[in-house]
Amino acid sequence: MPRMLDVSDDVRAEIGDEEADRLLAGDNSPGSYDCTSCRTPGDSAQERTSTVLFIGDETAVLAFAHATCLPSQVVKVAEEQLQGAVRSITGDSGAAGAPPAAHSGVPAAAAQAAPAAPATAAAPAPGAQPQPAVLGVTSGLVLLEEELYPALVVEPTGPIARPGTTGGSDEFLALLSEQGFQPLGQVHEVPAALPGWSVLLAVGQLHAVLQPGNGGSPVAWWQAHQPLQVTDGWRTAASKLGKVLVFAAPVGTIGRQPREDLLRDALDKAAANGRLVAASMPLAGT
Repeated sequence: MPRMLDVSDDVRAEIGDEEADRLLAGDNSPGSYDCTSCRTPGDSAQERTSTVLFIGDETAVLAFAHATCLPSQVVKVAEEQLQGAVRSITGDSGAAGAPPAAHSGVPAAAAQAAPAAPATAAAPAPGAQPQPAVLGVTSGLVLLEEELYPALVVEPTGPIARPGTTGGSDEFLALLSEQGFQPLGQVHEVPAALPGWSVLLAVGQLHAVLQPGNGGSPVAWWQAHQPLQVTDGWRTAASKLGKVLVFAAPVGTIGRQPREDLLRDALDKAAANGRLVAASMPLAGT
């Protein structure tokens, strides 16, 4: 029976046309499955389903996800992590569980841990020459309009030049404004939604900030090298509201703040100084 499967060009290139066609025809694809993102049941005969190919150094695992949770994609993960998923599938009691659903799109640097509760990670930012700057991402809760909103604060470790230029000017805020991020004079209301962008939270962990791709499928603007833990309060607020606020500031503006009240103070000062942009993004996954 034919399946309602999405097989991206990247996945097709890895598994081959013959195997992709068999999947679409229903020969090698399950009817029911547990979504690799939200871990709830799905049915490829009844709803659009994405094929997600996890690739390690020696092992590859094809998984399935609700198309509303994840696009079809190829995800590179550590071989040890993938072996744990294989053990889980085959029933080995020492399994580490299914691989996290992340979106590959940009190379990633090592994750870094912030002091206290906020989670941080780093990934190379586009546009920096000759050495790519690193985007630091901190999670926290921000009180706006008497509601606690889950937020991500993005700050690079160095100036971000405009792609194709070699000048020393920092174009980070200008580039984001051109993408639709809203300049803030003060942090007092929910910023406007940014069409096509989303925040990927899978299995309760933060994976990526996605932006629209040329082919219609989202690609990673920022991606964690390893899934990042967020607090229970952050995850609860994200699930309740279905959106995440993403704030961005130039290097040296926010810094590493160990507490959410200090993070809010830094955001307020950045906004007052005209050094803060923001956008509201829907939550992808759970």
